[in-house]
Amino acid sequence: MVTASLTISSSVPRQATFALLVMWRRQSRGVTAQASAVWEAGPVPVTLRPLAARHFSAWLERSRAAYAKDLVTSGQTSEDADRHADESMAQFFPSGIPAPGHVVFDVVDDAGVTVGYLWIGPDTSDDAGAWWIWDIVIDADKRGRGLGRTAMLLGEEYARAQGAHTLGLSVFGFNTGARGLYESLGYEATSVKMRKKLG
Repeated sequence: MVTASLTISSSVPRQATFALLVMWRRQSRGVTAQASAVWEAGPVPVTLRPLAARHFSAWLERSRAAYAKDLVTSGQTSEDADRHADESMAQFFPSGIPAPGHVVFDVVDDAGVTVGYLWIGPDTSDDAGAWWIWDIVIDADKRGRGLGRTAMLLGEEYARAQGAHTLGLSVFGFNTGARGLYESLGYEATSVKMRKKLG
């Protein structure tokens, strides 16, 4: 096993330091990478830890179900939402494992408790430097402590370390709290879908 470590300093609030540890494992089918990231300064220490393989199947089903529910809330029928969620998960997790470049991190607080997750990876364009936050969730009872903000900043640093030059995301219109967070972090709307109910 060959281990390399890289420390990146960034000009984020409180001059925080981001440490990225990349471990390369040689396997019979090639080289795979795992990463863990630790936010080392400020009042909200957060660790991004790659989701353990033994938990991946359960995470995938929960994530699919939550996405389908959000699609229904945004106006799709249950049947369309389920089909769309299934197609999306099959595209990004073929055979139940992440597509190349995609990683799902547990978001872990300073007490070592998993408080949510972050799924990040390349977007669907031909631009290798365009990355996407595909999903981020902080448990409802853990929100309001800055954990999501810190996880987002760590995600930005992780993407930058992978060669990303842009980072995008989608947010459902009904999720005003998340939209406020993203705007406060410098994300700008690039398209807006609107809908009016008739009768």
